[in-house]
Amino acid sequence: MKADAVFEGGGVKGIAFVGAIEAMEAKGYTWNKLAGTSAGAIIAALLACNYTSSEIKQLMQSLDYLKLLGRTGMNNLPILNKTLPLMVKSGIYSNHILEQIMTEWLKKKGIETFGDLPDGKLSILASNISNGKIVVFPNDLPHYGLSAATFPIAAAVRMSTTLPFFFQPYLWQTPINKKPYYLLDGGMLSNYPIWLFDVQGIPRWPTFGFRLSEKRTYAQSQNINGPVSMLKAIFKTMLQAHDQRHVDEHSEERTIFIPTGTITTTKFDLTESDKQALLVFGQEAAEKFLGKWDFEQYKHKFREKENAAAISLLPDDSQRHGETTVYH
Repeated sequence: MKADAVFEGGGVKGIAFVGAIEAMEAKGYTWNKLAGTSAGAIIAALLACNYTSSEIKQLMQSLDYLKLLGRTGMNNLPILNKTLPLMVKSGIYSNHILEQIMTEWLKKKGIETFGDLPDGKLSILASNISNGKIVVFPNDLPHYGLSAATFPIAAAVRMSTTLPFFFQPYLWQTPINKKPYYLLDGGMLSNYPIWLFDVQGIPRWPTFGFRLSEKRTYAQSQNINGPVSMLKAIFKTMLQAHDQRHVDEHSEERTIFIPTGTITTTKFDLTESDKQALLVFGQEAAEKFLGKWDFEQYKHKFREKENAAAISLLPDDSQRHGETTVYH
C-alpha cells in the first residue's frame, strides 16, 4: 500500500519514528513521497534513499549521539566552554559531524544529491533566518541560484537539524548573495509540515504524519526568571506551538502521535534502554493507529466535502472545457 509520510522534529527522540515505520512496513505500507524537519529530516532522507526500517534501526542503535556534538576550539577553554561559543558563534556546538555521517550512510546506497532521487521523492525543511523564510529542499534551490542535481542531501539534513542556540548556524553561500544566509532548524518555522503533500480534492493514497507528542497536548506554563530560562521557553515554544493548528482539524485523523516519556530533545547521552524505549513507543503508537485507521472513512469524512466545495467554485468556462484538477 502506497503512502506519503511527514516526520516532525524532535532531536534524539526521533528514534521513535523507526519503531513506528517498522510497524507500518509490517502492514505492507511503502513510501511514495517523504518529508521531514530536523530529526524527521534524517528519517525521511534515509527512507527516500532506500533504507528499510530494519536498516535504520541498526544505524540508530549503533550511533554514539554524543559524537554528534562537534566541538570547536572555544569548547576547549575552561569555564567559558559553553557560554563563549554561544555568544560569539550563536551556538555551543558545530553540527558538521552529522553531515559527515549522513554522507557516509547515503553513499552506501549510491546516493549523494537530490538529483540521484526521483523528482518529488524527498523534501527537507530548514529555516532561513536571514530572510525569514522556510526553505524547502530541493524545490526552493532554483530561487537561490542552485540546482537540485548537484546539491548534497546531507547538507540539507544538517541545515534542518541545526537546533538554535545549541548548534552554530549553517552559513550558506549561494550565487545570488554575497553574504551567506544563516540557516537553522526547520522547526523554527514549521516543525510539522503535514501540509506539504496536501492536494485539492480526494487523494489517491494517504499522507501520514508522525509526531513526537501525546494527542492534543497542552503546553505547560514556562517559569521564566532570567535570560537562560527565557531562551529555553523560546526554544520550546518554537518547536511545539507553531504547527499546532495543523492537527486541530482533519490532520489529527491521519497523525500518529508518539509519546516519548521523559526523554528530552537534546538528551544526547542516550542509554541503550532509552533507545529501546523510544523504539517501543513508536511501534506501539503506530499499531494503535493502524487498528483504527480507515482510508475510505477518512476520505468520506474529510475530503469529499472539500472536493464538492472546490468543484462548486470552479468557473463555468473551465467546466465547459472539461478542465480538471490534477490529484496525486
